[in-house]
Amino acid sequence: MKWKTLSSEYLFDGLWFKVRKDRCESPEGKIIDPYYVYEFPEWVSAVALTEDNKVVMVRQYRHAVEDVCIELPGGCVDDTDKNLEESIARELLEETGYSFSSYEYLGKTSANPSTNNNWMHMFLAKGGKKVSEQHLDGYEEIEVELYSINELKKLIREKVIIQSMHVACIMYAMEKINELKY
Repeated sequence: MKWKTLSSEYLFDGLWFKVRKDRCESPEGKIIDPYYVYEFPEWVSAVALTEDNKVVMVRQYRHAVEDVCIELPGGCVDDTDKNLEESIARELLEETGYSFSSYEYLGKTSANPSTNNNWMHMFLAKGGKKVSEQHLDGYEEIEVELYSINELKKLIREKVIIQSMHVACIMYAMEKINELKY
């Protein structure tokens, strides 16, 4: 079922993503032209639990949806990160000021596999302690909030958390800590 890429052309090369136009051929010989692909860096996010089992969340304005959102901490994997665990540890420290004693990989998910080429890698971080102030990028304005597991479940039930990949990460983490019942 895999397509063969016959040609590619970059239409946009920006700071956070690229747009590529491909010409493809299906196994049956059908030509698909154009097919647009959005290239993003890999992302990491975590359900981050403090030593007293509070969930570290962030609140920030998201211009594309013109709303203030409650989300999991995380961000882009940097070229300087040795691995995904180092990436999520860095992002958690930068965005929240918390450091964690353990990180468990929960898998990966895609925002939209029909157009996006990247993955978001999901983690469960445990043993969090506030060790510093935030170290935000110049354009970031992030408020750190702590929630109990039950408060987080309520946010999910009431559909307050709108970032779908974060909802997926929360569900996998809840399953891992035996807080999700089927």
